[in-house]
Amino acid sequence: MNVTAKPAAPVVMGTSPDQAWIVTPGTVDMTRPAPPLRPLAIAAEPQNITVDAGKSALLIVDMQNDFCTKGGWLDSRGIDVSPNRKPIKPLTALIEAFRAQDIPVVWVNWGVRKDLLNIYPSLRHAHNPRGDEPGIAQPVPGTRSEVIAAGSWGAEVVDEINPGSGDVQIIKHRFSAFWDTETDAVLRNMGIKTLFIGGVNMDQCVMTTLEDASFLGYDTILIEDGTATTSPDYCVQAVLYNVKLLFGFVTQSAAILKALGTR
Repeated sequence: MNVTAKPAAPVVMGTSPDQAWIVTPGTVDMTRPAPPLRPLAIAAEPQNITVDAGKSALLIVDMQNDFCTKGGWLDSRGIDVSPNRKPIKPLTALIEAFRAQDIPVVWVNWGVRKDLLNIYPSLRHAHNPRGDEPGIAQPVPGTRSEVIAAGSWGAEVVDEINPGSGDVQIIKHRFSAFWDTETDAVLRNMGIKTLFIGGVNMDQCVMTTLEDASFLGYDTILIEDGTATTSPDYCVQAVLYNVKLLFGFVTQSAAILKALGTR
């Protein structure tokens, strides 16, 4: 009795259908069919914008205990962390809305090696400029913090907005999320073109991340009420000025939620 072998089922090789090859023993389909367009019209500055939700992600930078929580590293230095807690509420609403619409939420957080083998003197100096305080990856006396060290409480995201199981988590070792990390490769494999960016500190890690994203060709949108800093207000004004002038757009969480149909 002759039995005709069934043809092998196609295998999807990629993170999503629009980024994947379809492979059989005899063929490789590289067409990558585009997903349906999902336009979102959003009020922003210096101009209103329309983006494709299917090519967008919410990128949250450094909402971690060391920067945002009593008992963390900044608090141990006598820095008022209350400004850095202000984005928690708007980001919570955005995270819920993005997840509900199947728009990726990507977390990029400090988590340096405890042996500091990939950390240069300039970065160590930036975190301990006089050399007489705990530096990165070192324990902070009287706290639960090992300064932004991988696996430490200080490097964990604040309790109110911890990542969900479906979110993407990336560890960084520089101010920018795009240096010495997998961020660019991950986003490109997900087909992401547009980044809604929030987190802390606005004038440091958020701004360098946004600049590098712009240099790499991403559309960059700063969520003004979804980001903050413990720096003086003139730093905030400089960031807003430069983003609108050179690097992208500025919007509010309410404008995004309205575009998503949640308010």
